Amino acid sequence: MLPQATEEGCVGDSLKAAMERCQLDGGSVDALYTSCYPELKRIAHSRLYSANLRGHYATESLLHESYLKLAQAMPEGFADRGHFLAYASTIMRHLIVDEVRHNQAQRRGGGQMEVTLNTGLQDLGSAARDVGAVDQALKDLAAIEPTLARLVEMRFFGGLTELEVADALGVSERTVRREWGKARAALLVLLEGEL
Repeated sequence: MLPQATEEGCVGDSLKAAMERCQLDGGSVDALYTSCYPELKRIAHSRLYSANLRGHYATESLLHESYLKLAQAMPEGFADRGHFLAYASTIMRHLIVDEVRHNQAQRRGGGQMEVTLNTGLQDLGSAARDVGAVDQALKDLAAIEPTLARLVEMRFFGGLTELEVADALGVSERTVRREWGKARAALLVLLEGEL
C-alpha cells in the first residue's frame, strides 16, 4: 500500500531522515515517497495533463504504479531531493509512454490520440504531439548527448524548475537554460527526422 504523506512535501531534514531510513531499511521506498508525496503528486498531475491523459490515467494511479516500479528496483541511494525526483520522474515518463503505446495499439493505428506537450516544447510543432515519437527522439538524444536527455527528462517529464535541475546536475541555472535551448533544438531535429 502506498504510504500517505503530509502536505509539507519533500524538504530538508525530513527528506534527509527519509533517505537515511531508506538505507537502513534495506532500500524501502516508503519513507521517501511519504516525504515527497505532495511534490510527486504535483509532478504526476502535471505530466498527465501535458500528455492529455487525464481521462485515461488517474494521478493517483500513476503515483501508485511509479511507487511499485521504484520499490521493485530501488537504486543504492539518492544524493539529494533533486536526484530522487528526477528518478521518480523518469519512471513516470516510462509509465506514461507505455500507456500511450497501449492505447495506440488498441486502436490499431487509426484515430491517433492527440498529445500536447508543454514546458517549452510546444513550439516543436505537430511532431511533438506523438509521445512515441518524443520518446524515440529522447532515446536518440540520450545516445548522442546523455546530459541533454537527462535535462529534458527532469524539466519536461519531471516538471522540475531550472533551479532544481541545476541542483540535481550540479551546474548553474544559466547552464541549465543554455543546455535547455540545445536540448529543444536537438529534439526538433530528431523529431523532424522521424516524420
